[in-house]
Parts: sequence; C-alpha cells; structure tokens
Amino acid sequence: MRLKSLVFAVGLTLGLIGSAVSSGAQDNKVRVRAGHFPNITHAQGVIGQARGDFEKALGDKADIDWKLFNSGTSAIEALFAGELDITYIGPNPAVNGYIKSDGETLRIVSGAASEGAALVVRKDAGIASAKDFNGKKLATPSIGNTQDVALRNWLGENGYKLKEKGGTVEVIPLENPDQLTLFIKKEIDGAWTVEPWVSRLIFDGGGELFLDEKELWPNGQYVTTHIIVNTKFLNEHPDLVKAWLETNLQITEWINKNPDEAKQVLNQEIKRETGKAIPENILDAAIPRIQFTYDPIASSLFQSAQDAYKLGFLGKKEPDLSGIYDLTILNGILKEKGLKEITINTQQSAAN
Repeated sequence: MRLKSLVFAVGLTLGLIGSAVSSGAQDNKVRVRAGHFPNITHAQGVIGQARGDFEKALGDKADIDWKLFNSGTSAIEALFAGELDITYIGPNPAVNGYIKSDGETLRIVSGAASEGAALVVRKDAGIASAKDFNGKKLATPSIGNTQDVALRNWLGENGYKLKEKGGTVEVIPLENPDQLTLFIKKEIDGAWTVEPWVSRLIFDGGGELFLDEKELWPNGQYVTTHIIVNTKFLNEHPDLVKAWLETNLQITEWINKNPDEAKQVLNQEIKRETGKAIPENILDAAIPRIQFTYDPIASSLFQSAQDAYKLGFLGKKEPDLSGIYDLTILNGILKEKGLKEITINTQQSAAN
C-alpha cells in the first residue's frame, strides 16, 4: 500500500510539473491585440482576419486578439488604455493620438490604402460648380476627421466662410448611415465622405459625384488608411511587427492581383463581422476608387495635418510630426524583396 501511495504521489507530482511547464510555455506566448474597422478601406486587416494570414505568420510566437472599431477615436482610446498593440486606422486619428501623447504612444509603420473619398451632391441641389455652395448644407462623418478637414479646407480655398463663423455654408457632423438618410430626405445638399458611402450616396441616394478628392493631390494619392503600432509593443516585439508587415505586404499584393476574389473574401468577412454584406453594385463601384498600398504617403499626412492645424483642430501649438513614422522594419522588408524603400521628408512634418 505504501509503495502504491508513493508511486501515485510521484506520478501526481510529475503530472503537476508537466502541467506547470505547459502553462508556463503558454504564458510566454505573446498576446497581440490587433484592430481594424469592418470596412473596405481596411481590406488587408479584414481579409487577413478572415483567412487567418496573420495567425499563420506569427505562428507559435503569439496569439491574436482581434478587436473591431467603428471610429478612429475609439481605437486611439484603446491604444492609450494599453488595450491595443497594432491597428489599421485613418490619418487624422493617428495624428491626434501622436500629439496628445507628446509623441510617445504610437508610430506609423506602414501604409494600407490610398484614396476613396469624395464630395457627392444631390442632383436637384442646384450645384453645378464650385460657385454654387452659398446657402448649402453639407455633411462629413465627424467634426475634425479626415474628410471634415478636407471639406472645410476646400471650402476656404474656394472663398467660402462657414455659417458658424458668419458665413453661408453649413458643415454638420453626421455618421455615414445618417448622411444617406438625410440625403434621401433632401435635408442635406451633399456630403464629403469615404467609400463605400460615396457609392451608396450615388446609387442608393441618387446623388452625383461632384469632386473626387484624388483630384486635389499630387499623382492623385493621399493616405486613407495606415498601420500604427503601440510604441512599447514596437520596441519589445520588432519580430512580431515584422511578421505583421510582411503579411500586410503579401495581402496587399494579392488584393491587387486578384481583385474579384479579394472582393468576395472581403465582403464575406464584413458580413460576418457586421451581419450585413455590402451590395455587389456598391462594392464594384467602390473598390476601383481605392488603391491598396504599403506606402503610407507621408506627404499627404503632413499636408492634412497642416490644414487641420490652420482650421484650429490641433491646438494652439504647431505640431511637430517628425517622429510619427518609423519605417525601419518596412524598409528592411522592401530591401529584402528588392523593392524601393520609402523615404520621409521630415521638413514637411511641422505645420506652418
């Protein structure tokens, strides 16, 4: 009996030791908190989650905890709270987050998408040229966001003063679904927004494209989505960031070479995440207006930040964005693949 008890005790002890070792190994596995919006401008993140590309790339080094966001503000708040490591996001939220943290919390490490924004007007709004906006009411997704800054800057360049400052044109913040509703009800005359809502305003709202934003930028390119990383995570896990960026690059190339298949995977995942797929005619119209690219198109971010500063959205102090980019890992990947590395002109990084 004593021998049996001894054998049992030894076996139990070895079992507990084995369990502890396994648990310890599991505890050493990094948990990557990753985010994206369920949107076509975040296609690499959406497709990568759907197919498990990032999980495969990180292998047994890490587990991914996916988080979905509907606004850049909420994503930045999660980053500040230490609940997010890497995410796809638009330019203005990244700039705001960088400034609010005194340049400490985040870095832009890669591009993801360019273009896709436009000003759509009602066909019966009496708008045929830039001279026809007096007395008009226009919408943007939210005050101070990327499209809001673009619209306000464009109006100013065309000689208009906003109603809130004694002028004739009213700009109101409206979430995209509300834009479409009020557009159909003829309670707004137009909206400056981003795909797929540009196409929805045209197809579902009966609107017409007045101005594609790419017409305002050199080579028609401006950043719509890029990848930011929590600075602490970037410093502690550069190997995981490299694996992520390699995968992002692979997905980007796959999307551009296989647009039809990419649309299917993208829409299926959006349906899974939101409960509703994007109508095929909307998707077919929206995708060609977006360019998927690993280039963050830094010059457009600096210009947009300057515009935001001049409009009073970035505080009284001129923002210095010279440290917002860290493309070291991305450029290392591009060099390995024989692709042209990306250089940043830091002279454009301070608003003036």
